[in-house]
Parts: sequence; C-alpha cells; structure tokens
Amino acid sequence: MDAIEIISGEVREAIRSRGIDPRTEPESARRLVSEAIADYDERTLAGRLPVLADPAEALRSIVDEVAGFGPLQRYLDDPEVEEVWLNSPQAVFISRRGISELTTTMLTNGEVDDLIERMLRTSGRRVDLSSPFVDAMLPDGSRLHVVLPDITRAHPAINIRKFIARTRNLGDLVAANSLTGRAAEFLDAAVAAGANIVVSGATQAGKTTMLNALTGSIPARERVVTCEEVFELAVPARDWVAMQVRQPSLEGTGEVTLRQLVKEALRMRPSRIIVGEVREAESFDLLVAMNSGLPGMGSIHANSARSAVTKLCTLPLLAGPNIGSSFVTPTVASSVDLVVHLVLERDGSRRVEEIVAVPGGIEGDVVELETVFTRDAQRRLVRGTGFTHLGDRLAAAGHDVRRLLSAS
Repeated sequence: MDAIEIISGEVREAIRSRGIDPRTEPESARRLVSEAIADYDERTLAGRLPVLADPAEALRSIVDEVAGFGPLQRYLDDPEVEEVWLNSPQAVFISRRGISELTTTMLTNGEVDDLIERMLRTSGRRVDLSSPFVDAMLPDGSRLHVVLPDITRAHPAINIRKFIARTRNLGDLVAANSLTGRAAEFLDAAVAAGANIVVSGATQAGKTTMLNALTGSIPARERVVTCEEVFELAVPARDWVAMQVRQPSLEGTGEVTLRQLVKEALRMRPSRIIVGEVREAESFDLLVAMNSGLPGMGSIHANSARSAVTKLCTLPLLAGPNIGSSFVTPTVASSVDLVVHLVLERDGSRRVEEIVAVPGGIEGDVVELETVFTRDAQRRLVRGTGFTHLGDRLAAAGHDVRRLLSAS
C-alpha cells in the first residue's frame, strides 16, 4: 500500500465513525482529510510508513475520491471542460472549448462500476440489465447518460455533459461571437412578442444554450413551464415550473413521458411553454400547444432550418395512426414562427448559421420559409432576403420590424 491508499482507508473509516456524508458536507470531509494527512505526516517520522511525497496532491486526490467522482472530478472542476465521456476504462475523453481530447486518465472496471453507482445515487434513477440506458442529473446540474453492455460491446459508455451557466441572455451570445447584435435584437423582440421559436442543430451545437439565452427575453410577469428529459434549462423568470420525465419502476410502473409532461403543462396556466428537446411524438403536443395561442419554444436535432421544419412535419405522425400529413403540415406552417439553426464549427465555436421565418404558406406539401439572417461566404451572419410575418405582433410589443431588420 502506498501513502495515499493508507490515508484514504483511514479517512473512510473516520467518515463512517463520525457519520459524515461527504457529498452533503464537503467542507467537513475536506477538514477530516487535512487532519488525516497531517497526522500521517507526523507518524512517518518514525520511519515505519511510506513517505507522502506531495501532501497537496494527496489532499486533492482523496477529497475527489471520498466527496467527488474520483479521477473524473478534476475534469468536472475544470471550467474549460464542457463534456467528459468514457468509451472504456482506458479511454477517457473530454471536450475543451468544443475540441475533443483523449486524457491520460486510466481506470479499472471496478472503478467505472463504482463511479456509475455513485453518480446515480442522488438522482433516484437506475441502470441495470433490464434497463441498460439512463439519463440523470448530477448534483451540480450536469447531465449524465450511461449505456451498459451488452448494448455496448464490452464496457459501459458514460457521457457527462457539464452544466456551465456562462450564457444568461442573447447579449452573452453576441459577446461570444455566436450571433450579431442586430440578430440578437430581432430575436429579443420576437420572444417578447410571443413568437413560437424552434432551435435546431446537431449534437453539441449549442441548442440548450440558445434556449436558455432566449428565455432571458421572456417578459417578467409571464408564467413559464418547462418540460425536459433531464433538467438542463435555467429560466430566469420568477414564475417558473420545471418538470422532467421519470423512468419506470422495477415493476414497470410509474413512468412519466415527455408527452405527458407537455399535456400536464397545458393544465398549469402557463403563459409560455418550453420543451427541452423533441425527438418523437411529443412534437405533436408541442405543435398543438403552439397552435392554441400559447407561445412556445423547443429544440430539435437537424442539419438545417429546412430539415428542422421537415422533421416537425413528420415526427408528429408517430403520435397515432389517425394523425396524417394533411393535418400536421398546415399546423407546422401556422404554428412555428421562427427557426434558429446553430452549427458547431471546426474550431469548436458555436454559431447561429441561419434564422428563418415560417410565414404560414404551403406550396404542395412543402412549408414556405423566408431567410431572415444567414451566413455569407465569409461566414458572417448577415441580413437575408426574407422579411417576416411578425410585424403586427412586434408592433403590439413596441417594436418596429423594419428598423429591426434594416441593414446594419
């Protein structure tokens, strides 16, 4: 046994004997570790114990082990790291500012199993052979996703998408060069006017970040209800109710789906409803809510704004055999007002690629779109050729659409 293993064992025994919960009492655990290291240093003077080479490193390592998530805690504490994922115990990756890196961290199979158990302990969710997938939230708000073998080939796959509250409003996105001040001013006015907005993009393109920024433009007196698979949105509204789905119990009962959440949200007197991400039949319920005069927002995986609209015309068909394109396509055209599409650039930056308006027209089975902002050949976000149908609503909210969309 080396010095750190000896001290770690003593700390664990002290934690048990004193009844300390390291996760809810991290400062008490840290003091206990400091005391154990100081005591060990004194005992090494007798020459019968291994010398502790670096007390500061030992303190960090043991605190991470007993109060955090072991070798992964350093990445969770690093503000530049956005995501951590494990393909195997010897393949631990991180994403730093949008760029993936293979780390030098090496784990054992037992350490990986222990990490999964500890991460899920506070979430109330489970993962096992009968339910090999899990989405959960860590105590700091980070999102955890786990897949077990034999769904994966040999080892559990773990993804931790960190909760980084850097962006609170559209101004923050302008400062990060994700969009221009003119586009931000237009989106701010559109949200205030009650426009229905869909945010689209690939994985890690910044959809949740954009949704969070858009919620900063919601008028203060509105009641906001959010529906998500796992809590990720941070709405600044005072009158805000957040809901997330629930997995079925071991008996297969008690499951709460995203569709149910959307339906329940409509019974909660919302002024605005936000669905974190639509993937399946819940898109139908979001469209119905938007079509009822209730402003809404949501996100969707797509390659472009046009693809997002096409997907919104097909996903609701999963809601039931009696729902057809003849109903869904006109509903999309009349319900969705704007689509904000984002991309993850090669350098790791996230940027708004285009903002399109959905004026309500249909040609054949295709929903008409108007490009309000788009990227030019120099990758600058510039004014598009389309105008917008939101003039009256923007005017009612005190905004002049012509001034908002005039050339910069």
